[in-house]
Amino acid sequence: MQRRTFLKSTAVAALTAVPLATSLTGNASAADIPVSSLAQLQSAINAAVPGDRIVVADGTYTVPSGGAINVSGKHGTSDQQITIVAKTRGGVVLRGGNSFVFSNSSDITVSGFAFRQSTTMDIPANCSSIRLTRNDFQFADDGDADWLVVRANGMKVDRNHFHDKTTIGLFLILDGSSATGIAQDLYVFKNHFSDHSFSGENGGEPIRLGASNWALSDSKAKVEYNLFERCDGDPEAISVKSSANTVRYNTVRDSLGGIVLRHGNRNRVEGNYLLDGKDGIRLYGNDHIIVNNYVSGLSGTAMVVGSGSTRDHNPDETKEERRGNDACDRVVIVHNSLLNNAKTLEGETRTYAPQNVVVADNLLVGTSGNLVAMGATSGFTWQTNMLWGSAANGNIPSGGFTRADPKLVQGQDGVLRLSSGSPAIGAATLSSTAVADDIDGDPRGSARDIGADEYATAPALRHPLTAADVGPNAA
Repeated sequence: MQRRTFLKSTAVAALTAVPLATSLTGNASAADIPVSSLAQLQSAINAAVPGDRIVVADGTYTVPSGGAINVSGKHGTSDQQITIVAKTRGGVVLRGGNSFVFSNSSDITVSGFAFRQSTTMDIPANCSSIRLTRNDFQFADDGDADWLVVRANGMKVDRNHFHDKTTIGLFLILDGSSATGIAQDLYVFKNHFSDHSFSGENGGEPIRLGASNWALSDSKAKVEYNLFERCDGDPEAISVKSSANTVRYNTVRDSLGGIVLRHGNRNRVEGNYLLDGKDGIRLYGNDHIIVNNYVSGLSGTAMVVGSGSTRDHNPDETKEERRGNDACDRVVIVHNSLLNNAKTLEGETRTYAPQNVVVADNLLVGTSGNLVAMGATSGFTWQTNMLWGSAANGNIPSGGFTRADPKLVQGQDGVLRLSSGSPAIGAATLSSTAVADDIDGDPRGSARDIGADEYATAPALRHPLTAADVGPNAA
C-alpha cells in the first residue's frame, strides 16, 4: 500500500536566466549602485554605507595578478547589509588569482557570482556576519588546494554550488585564528556539493568543521539541507573535528564519503539520508546524539561505533595524541534506519573500547553477513532494536532486539517506510532522549515507532534532496 505522495521540485533554471539584482532584496531602490568595471566596483565598495547594494553588470572580469577586490573596514548592519550582487545569477564571472578579499568588515553579502579564481577565499577572524549566497564555486584546479576557509564568526554560506574539483583540497573549511579560537556559529544551508573526483586516500572532503587541535572547542556550526553528490575525494563528506555542532537534514548520494565525527564532543547528527554510496556514519568522541538517520544501499558500512587510541581528548594531551581516535563514549544512537547495506553496524579494535553507548529503537535490515559486528564494548545498552533480512543477527545481545518483518513499502522518492500493521509501530521504548519528530517531519508522539520513520498517512514534509532543492536557484 502506498501511503506517501512525493512532489518533485521544478527543474533548476539556467543561472543566467534569473535577474538577481531585484530578486535578492526586492525591487531596485535609490541605494542601488550599478558598476561595470573592476575599478568602478572597488570605488563603490570603498564608498559603501549600510543599505547600499552594488550591482555588477554581467560579464567576465579578470582580477590582475597580485590584485584583489578589497572589502576592508566596511560595516553594514544586521538590518541593512552592504550587498554586492551580480546583475543575474552566474552572469558575473570572476577570474584571476583573487576575487573578493575581506578584512575588518561585517554584515556584507556577496551574491550571484561565478568564482573561477586560483587562490583560496579566506574570510579572516577580524570579520563577522559575512554571507556568501547563490554563488557558483569552481576554482582553478591548478591553484590553491582549498577553496573557501572560514575564520570569522557568524558567517552564512547558503544556496551555493561547489563543484568539479579533481585535486586534493576541500571545498569548505571551518577554521580559526589560534589553537583554541575556532570560528563560531557558521551556518551552511541548502548548498550543492558535487563532483569531487580526487583519487587519493585522504584530503578531499567537501566540508571539514575544525581540525584536531580544535577537538574540544565549541564551534556551534549548523550544516543542514545540503546535497552531496559524487563526492569521492575523501571517505568523509562531512568531517567534524570540533564540538557542539549540528549536522541535519542533509542528503549524501552516490558518494565515497560519509558523515564522520572524527574529533570533538556533543555533536548532533539528525535526519540525514546517506544513499547508494560507500561510507556511512562513523563516530568518535563523547556525548553525541545520532537520531533519525536513513542509511541505505552503501557498499561499505552503514554505521561504525569507533574505538580509540585514546580514551578522551584533553587539554594536556600531546599533539600526536590529539590526532588519534577518541573512543566513542556516552553516545545515544536512536531511531535510525540502516537498510540493505553491505555491512550494517560495526565496531573497531583499537586499545580503548567504546563505552556506555545506548543503541535503541533502530531498524537494521540486511541480506548478508552480520547485522551487528561489534568489537569490544563496555557498558552498552541495547534496547528494542528490530532486525530483519537474511543477514545473521551477529553479536547483538539477545535481550536488545526483536526479529520481525517491519513491512516496509517504497515511496515515490525511493524511501522505504513503515506500512500499516508493521510491528515497529508503537514499539519504541527509549524515553531518556527526547525525539520530537521523525526524518519526514512527522511528530513522534507518545507511542513512538522503531526506526527513522514514524508511520503516518499524510505526505512527508521532508524527502531526500535533489539538485532542484539546493544551490543558487533554491527557494
